[in-house]
Amino acid sequence: MMRFATLMKHPADWMTSGDSETSVVLTSRVRLARNLAGASYPGWARKNERKEVLSKVQAVVKDLPGMQNGFLCELSDLESLQKQVLVERHLISREQAARNEGSAAVINRKQSLSLMINEEDHLRIQAIQPSLNLEKAYRLAHQVDQELEKKLCFAFDAKWGYLTACPTNLGTGMRASAMLHLPGLVLNEQIGQVLKGVGKLGLAVRGLYGEGTESLGNLYQISNQSTLGESEQDILRHLTKVIGDISRYEQQARQRLLKNEPVMLKDRVGRAAGILTHAQIISSKEALNHLSMLRLGADLEIFSTSLQEVCDRLFMGTQPAHLQWAAEKKLEPEARDILRAQMIRDQLHSILPPAIDISE
Repeated sequence: MMRFATLMKHPADWMTSGDSETSVVLTSRVRLARNLAGASYPGWARKNERKEVLSKVQAVVKDLPGMQNGFLCELSDLESLQKQVLVERHLISREQAARNEGSAAVINRKQSLSLMINEEDHLRIQAIQPSLNLEKAYRLAHQVDQELEKKLCFAFDAKWGYLTACPTNLGTGMRASAMLHLPGLVLNEQIGQVLKGVGKLGLAVRGLYGEGTESLGNLYQISNQSTLGESEQDILRHLTKVIGDISRYEQQARQRLLKNEPVMLKDRVGRAAGILTHAQIISSKEALNHLSMLRLGADLEIFSTSLQEVCDRLFMGTQPAHLQWAAEKKLEPEARDILRAQMIRDQLHSILPPAIDISE
């Protein structure tokens, strides 16, 4: 199986595909919640019961197509920093990172598929794809689900569908979501109106790391809320349409800024570039907000479009756990802020022009 260091050495496919397709919708993710019939849910199970479930699931998971030679590790064998790195890469949840004995993570080499064993449910199957590719993400997760169901007996009820620890996941057990970059709507002061409309359509809006987290860098997660009474295809169609609409609104907002507020727009983008290329100390929150403006500049070709991929890498690489992993040691907040500023300066130095000519 793959070592943790090898996993970290290679960025996920969905982290490095900055192009016009990912200008607004950065990633699509589908997660399926499943439980074994007759076994206590992880939150209520005793340690020996969790270990029994883990042993049963692990024996099947390691032989799945596409998961061979991937990463498989019990959470109790990982250091807290390693767990946090996996959270920052969206490969495990914050809830699972808090668990130890009887919980495990399984991740394929491309990091497009991950399985969380004994999180809130016995099994969480997750697929991530770049851009607006919810259907493809679902097919990847569904294929794994079908293979597992051949060898494991999942808790299922003819009326309620797949049985889950949280009632909100009953039915399909599916949560589909997309990560959107919405600086145009934020600068146009339309973001509140759009997100309010999303809520009225029965969808949830969350921050960078899911429920209970704030939006940073103008990044928003939009996902389905209901899983009962609707088919997977109905949920995916509805979500894809709404996200497609939001993407168009964002593109329109960006074009309005270019047409009506070109000096303001280039000033915001230019200030972000100036701070990022000269700052000696910068926090994670400030870095994300300025990188958001820089990526907007690349998307609108104010800067070279090659900056898109660089910004996407820095979105992830400048997070606290990733910084400390790169430094090979734990760092105090101020030391992280200094290292983060240095990393950004080094990666942007040869790419950014000395200034933006606002008369163009």
